[in-house]
Amino acid sequence: MTEPKPDFPRLRQVDAGAPFEWIRLGLADLRACPGPSLFYGLCFALAGYLIAWILQGQPQYLAAAVAGFLLLAPALSIGIYALSRRRERGEPCALTPTLTAWRANMASIGLFSLVLLAIFLVWARASMFTFALFFTGAMPDLRSMLTQLANPENLGFLFAWLAVGAAFALLVFAISVVSIPLMLDRRQDAVTAALASIRVVAMNPGAMLMWAAIIAWATAAGLLMGFLGIIFVAPLLGHASWHAYRALLDRH
Repeated sequence: MTEPKPDFPRLRQVDAGAPFEWIRLGLADLRACPGPSLFYGLCFALAGYLIAWILQGQPQYLAAAVAGFLLLAPALSIGIYALSRRRERGEPCALTPTLTAWRANMASIGLFSLVLLAIFLVWARASMFTFALFFTGAMPDLRSMLTQLANPENLGFLFAWLAVGAAFALLVFAISVVSIPLMLDRRQDAVTAALASIRVVAMNPGAMLMWAAIIAWATAAGLLMGFLGIIFVAPLLGHASWHAYRALLDRH
């Protein structure tokens, strides 16, 4: 016999200040499970350093890859969500079981991850197209590119690139704010989880704007510290995202 298909989740409305509570709860999870949580943060940071090292002489690819890597972050944070769920259930903060948490709903999580990967690839193409419009000749190195971007005459390019990136980030945010925790926790299918996520965003514009701003600010701060800040920021946001899922959806 096949398992019955989960019903469409019941959604909740929350106050605009709710994301600060999610951060508080996420910090509590991080403090309770420091080793496994920071392991995932270290993985994020090392991936960032690896991308930067491989693409160090090609700033146009580096900018697209680093920004695109963040688009994949919801799918890469499954282990962090699993840690929060284990603590919620009173289970030990063990790293090993969370490494394969995706197996609980492999088909749906895999499909959703492929969607995020497709968005990443489209973003990379759009980013390169924007760079090509601005740098008509040979691409400069990182230092000369930053010098050119500091020129007020080139602010149009910077705004255009950021606007394109923000559009892709908004799309990923809308479909993933609760979808992967939902697939992990209730074995929901990918389409229903994404639709539930979009509806949650539509129902809670104030809280979602605040949550998106917190994610953007925290991520930018982590990157400005040369990826070192990501060791702490990535697990904090991952744990907080689990509590966002709990706050925005009824248990059953």
